[in-house]
Amino acid sequence: MAFADLRKELECSVCLNIYTDPVMLKCGHNFCWDCIGCVLDTQEGSGGYSCPECSDVFQERPALQRNIKLHNIVENFLPAQLNTEESGVLCTQCYHAPVPAVKSCLLCEASLCDNHLRVHRKSPEHVLCDPTTSLENRKCSFHKKILKYYCTEDSACICVSCSLAGEHRGHQVETLDEASEKKKKKLRNVLQKLMTEREETEKRVQSLEEHRRKVQGEAAGETERVIALFRDLRRRLEDLEKRVLSDISGKTERTSLYVSDMIRDLEIKKDKLSRKMRHIEELCNMTDPLTVLQESDTGDLCDTEDGDDEDRERHDRLLHDGGDLDVAGISHTLHTGISDIMSGQTSGVSGVTDILLDVNTAGNCLQISQDRKTASCFFQEQNRPETPQRFRVPQVLSSRSFSSGRHYWEVDVGGSEYWIVGMCYPSMWRWGGDKSDIGYNKKSWSLERRFNNQYSVIHNRKRIPLPGNVSSNRVRIDLDYEAGWISFYDLCVPIRHLHTFTTTFTEPLHAAVCVYGGCIKISGGNQM
Repeated sequence: MAFADLRKELECSVCLNIYTDPVMLKCGHNFCWDCIGCVLDTQEGSGGYSCPECSDVFQERPALQRNIKLHNIVENFLPAQLNTEESGVLCTQCYHAPVPAVKSCLLCEASLCDNHLRVHRKSPEHVLCDPTTSLENRKCSFHKKILKYYCTEDSACICVSCSLAGEHRGHQVETLDEASEKKKKKLRNVLQKLMTEREETEKRVQSLEEHRRKVQGEAAGETERVIALFRDLRRRLEDLEKRVLSDISGKTERTSLYVSDMIRDLEIKKDKLSRKMRHIEELCNMTDPLTVLQESDTGDLCDTEDGDDEDRERHDRLLHDGGDLDVAGISHTLHTGISDIMSGQTSGVSGVTDILLDVNTAGNCLQISQDRKTASCFFQEQNRPETPQRFRVPQVLSSRSFSSGRHYWEVDVGGSEYWIVGMCYPSMWRWGGDKSDIGYNKKSWSLERRFNNQYSVIHNRKRIPLPGNVSSNRVRIDLDYEAGWISFYDLCVPIRHLHTFTTTFTEPLHAAVCVYGGCIKISGGNQM
């Protein structure tokens, strides 16, 4: 059946378009669901219903039954119709109406519909192909013959004359089908590689998406932790503020009451003095000597007030010594409270962790105290056995390692002018040279003081100079293993943050100290 005829069979007689959701009446005619529904709606109240095509009458509104078979035919017809219409090639033999072509003949240089294809000669000379308007591209431009062969040496499509008498004579040739299959085989190999590469790319995309989700999850958790931390800090600071302000208010009130009492006493004294002055003036203004001399309380009038020296002393002490406000005490309360908050010395700190030095790692010029808290360097060989664990520099590790949690420890560095403190992996180089020092490699992080009183933080030999000195001679190292933080603090009042390293730890960490002359002492360690 011709393409146009098939289309006509698939048209709804109401809308004259291809069936949409076809349904069938009892009489056997088919319509679009919406089309026949509208027709039946218009027949409501007329006493009956009829088929728009055959006028068959129904007493009751007919039930609509979907025509599944016809629906499937329409579904298969539409893509074929679209492909034919998209090609834009029409049958060259149909003069009465434009009909889409289904094949083109290279010999005849004609495009044919279904009807004309049936009567077309099918001898080998008539080469059929998909519908095309570019028939000239399929013929040799020189000999005007059909391109049947492929010259492998020149990578060109040729006709039989080109291979026998033309410029491709003697060259290795193949049929177009053979050459096409070989090229398809290569393309399939390329396609397979591209598919493999695309799969790998998709896997990398998925991996990156998973990593992004992981980072977002970690960021959400870390955000909650930081928010909670600062919420707690604000609460503690507000409590400290209330406590200090209450202290100031209380001391101010007590001072004010003390001053009020003094003023009241002085006012009473001033009134008493005023009465004496008036009485004396009256006596001085009398003209009768006998009356002046016979005044009985003259002695009392001439006496000065008792306690005058004591009042003057209280007055001077109040004005010159700051009274009872105790500014120094208030400052101490404030600084101590802030230091405690920053140091984590709150109810959230528990489980004291004792840091002990591991003598088996100590360099031979380093002395370790009996309590394993102090490391001293006086460059006297200790004659310890040389082992893979022992440093060849005056350096020592803690006996305990940390692979989780939050910890801090403190070091008294006042006994040395050149020291290094920090943390490192147990796999750090120990066989001498400056890469054995803490901070001078990828596996350690440190705070260093040199003889010139210069302070720096160091990791992987990268030195970051620090402004100022460690004024308290006591430093603190904080570790948050999961967060990847190592922080250094100067334990002055208030405590001063020096630097924080941020990384992802891949091994357990040991506390480490290095001292070039003098001694340093670990003063304690806590788990937060």
